[in-house]
Amino acid sequence: MDIEPGELTVGQLSQRSGVAISALHFYERQGLIVSRRTSGNQRRYKRDTLRRVALVRIAQRVGVPLAEVAAILKLLPDNRTPTRADWERISECWQAELDRRIVHLEQLRDDFKDCVGCGCLSIDRCALANPHDTLATTGAGPRRLVATTGEPCHPGKCA
Repeated sequence: MDIEPGELTVGQLSQRSGVAISALHFYERQGLIVSRRTSGNQRRYKRDTLRRVALVRIAQRVGVPLAEVAAILKLLPDNRTPTRADWERISECWQAELDRRIVHLEQLRDDFKDCVGCGCLSIDRCALANPHDTLATTGAGPRRLVATTGEPCHPGKCA
């Protein structure tokens, strides 16, 4: 079977991680995980690949693009398993972006039911809040949800 202690077949990695085999092959093509090939050209993964797959899944869940995940993982020499210190650095790298995403999600949760930021003129209320689409003069997009800096904001709190 050509499997060494501590290694997993692609099927075992799939079963343990909850990720489809086709997705694992994709992750490998993207440089997110690595395998060695047996004499029969079968993939074998180190057990610590489970941590990398977990990181990829968590990042995907919160919307971090796979290219960013790959860039972070390339910072680890020799494709080694991230340590606690590595996890802290990875977290710091994503902190600002995750904070922005949280603000966007809060906007969607809190503000979308009444208005999509005006400029749309699609809700009956917009004719009152933005008559004649005057917000269009300040730029494109949902002007009430984007500050002058381009950062998201809550209606009434934009600069």
